[in-house]
Amino acid sequence: MEQIFKKTFKDLGYDIDPKISKSNKDADFQCDDCFKLAKEYHKSPQVIGEEITQAINKLDNFSDYFKEVSFANPGFINIKVSDTYICTKLKELMEKPILGATKENDTIVVDYGGPNVAKPLHVGHLRTAIIGQAINNILKFKGNKTIGDVHLGDIGLQMGQVIYGILEDFPNTKVEDIEIDLNYLNETYPKVSALCEEDENKKQKCALITKELQDGKPEYMVLWQKVLDVSVADIKRIYDYLDVHFDLWYGEKKASEYLEELTNHLEKQGIVKEDDGAKIIEIKEEDDKVEVPPFILEKSDGAFLYSSSDLATIYQREKDYHPDAIVYVVDARQSMHFTQVFRVAKKGNVYHGILKHEGYGTVNGPDNRPFKTRSGETVKLEKLIGEVRDEFISLREENKTMDKEDIDKIVNAIIKFADLQNNLERNYIFDIKKFSEVNGKTGPYILYTYLRFNKIISENNNTISNTIYSETDRSLRLKMLEVSEIIDIAAKERRPHYIANYLYELCESANNFYQNNRMSGLEGTKKDDLEIILNFNNKIIETLLKLLGINIPKVM
Repeated sequence: MEQIFKKTFKDLGYDIDPKISKSNKDADFQCDDCFKLAKEYHKSPQVIGEEITQAINKLDNFSDYFKEVSFANPGFINIKVSDTYICTKLKELMEKPILGATKENDTIVVDYGGPNVAKPLHVGHLRTAIIGQAINNILKFKGNKTIGDVHLGDIGLQMGQVIYGILEDFPNTKVEDIEIDLNYLNETYPKVSALCEEDENKKQKCALITKELQDGKPEYMVLWQKVLDVSVADIKRIYDYLDVHFDLWYGEKKASEYLEELTNHLEKQGIVKEDDGAKIIEIKEEDDKVEVPPFILEKSDGAFLYSSSDLATIYQREKDYHPDAIVYVVDARQSMHFTQVFRVAKKGNVYHGILKHEGYGTVNGPDNRPFKTRSGETVKLEKLIGEVRDEFISLREENKTMDKEDIDKIVNAIIKFADLQNNLERNYIFDIKKFSEVNGKTGPYILYTYLRFNKIISENNNTISNTIYSETDRSLRLKMLEVSEIIDIAAKERRPHYIANYLYELCESANNFYQNNRMSGLEGTKKDDLEIILNFNNKIIETLLKLLGINIPKVM
C-alpha cells in the first residue's frame, strides 16, 4: 500500500516516502503527509490531498487494494482497504513463519533477575524476572541468540553478615561440618542486618569479612559455597514456578575473577587516576544535565564496589560471547549507576556494542506506594504468589477443585499480565482482586477467550476465501494483520506491553466477532472461513502468551 502511495506521489511530482499509519477514526489507515508536502511545495494541504486521492481513485487495480480513499480537512487522507486486500494479506500471513515478524540474527545478553544470595526473593524481584524473561522470549522468537544471565549478588555485604552470624552460632564447629538450611538463612540475615544497624563494631566486622571473602579467604569460601547452594536452590524453585529461566547463573564472584585483568586494561588506556588512595575514572560530559560523579574503580582500602563488578561482567561477556548488545532489566532507580558503568565501558574500550538499561518502575499497593506488609516490611515474593492463588480460588466454588497445574498457570497469568500490560517505565498498582477477575483487562480474560474458542473449533486445512461476512469479521481480520508489526516494535523497543495490549484488543475483537457471527448450523465455505479465522486467532493468542511467559491451562 505504501508503494502505491509512493508511486502516486512521485507521478504527481512529490518526492517523499509516504507514511501510512493506523487510523482511530472511521478509516482503517490514514496518511498525514499533506502537511509536510504543503510546506515544501507551497501549496495548501487541501489541494495536495484532493490531488492525491483523485489519482489513487483512478488506478486500474484500485479495488485490489482499496474500498475507499478520501480526503478530510485539514489535511488527512483516509484509507479504507478492500476485502480482497484484507483476505490476500491474511492468507500470506498465515503462511509466514514467526507470524510475519522480521527475522533477526544478533547475539544479545539479557541481564535480569539479580537476586542477592542469602536473602529471600521479595516483590521487588518480580518485575525484573517477568519483564526480563518476556524480553528474552521476544528477542529469541525473532531469531536472535539470547543469553539470559541472572547475575547473582553473591559476595556483597549480606554474605559477610550471614557468615558473621554462622561463625557466632557455630563457634566450636569446623566450617566444613557446619550445616545450614533455608530457615536458618531466613532468620540469620535479618537478625545480623539489624545488629549492624545498632552496633558500629559489628558492622565493621561484617565489612571486614566481606572484604576477606572477596579476597578468597578459604574458611569463608567454604561457608560461602554452603550459603550459595541453599539459597540458589530456593531462588530457582520460585523462578521455576514463574517459568523464568536463565542460561547463566553467574554472579559477582565470577566477575571478581576478571577485576585484576580489567584494572590492568583500563590503566593501559591511561584513564585511571588516583584520588585519596582510590582509583577513579572521570566520565562527566559537557552536555550532562545532572552531575555524573567519577567512576570509582577501586576504593582506597583495595575493595571493589559493585559498579566495578558490573564493569568486569561486561568485560567477561565481551571475551566469552562478543554480543551485539547487552540489555539490563533493572530498577529505574539504578539509572545513574548504569550511566557510569556504560561510559567507562566505552571510554575504556571494554565494549563497543549496544548497552541498554531498561529501567522499570515499582509495583505499588492500593495506597500507590511500593508494595509492603502492614508492618511496613517488603512482601516476600512467595507470599504474594500465595495471596494471588488464594484470591483466585475464592472467586468460584469450581476453582477449589481445579487441577493444581492449571491453577498455577492461571496464577502466573494473573501476575504477569497485570505487570506486562504496563509500559515497564511506569509504576503500577497491583490490585489482586481486580487482576484475578475473568472480565476486564486481565490474564484470566485472555485465557478464557482462548479456551472459549478452543472448545468450538476443529482443525481446518482448507484455504480461506475472499469473502468477509460482517463488520466484526472484518475488524478481527484487520486486527490479526497487525501482529507482525506489534512483535517487531515490542522487540525493537524492548517493551512487552505492546504485545500484552495487542492481545487484549485481539480478544475483544474475537469475542465481538463470535457474538455477532453464529457458528452453529453453518455448512460449506462460510463454516470453513469462520473456523479458519478462529483457529488463526487462537494461534496468535497462544504464540503471544508464550512470549509473555504465560502458559494456557486445560480449563478455566
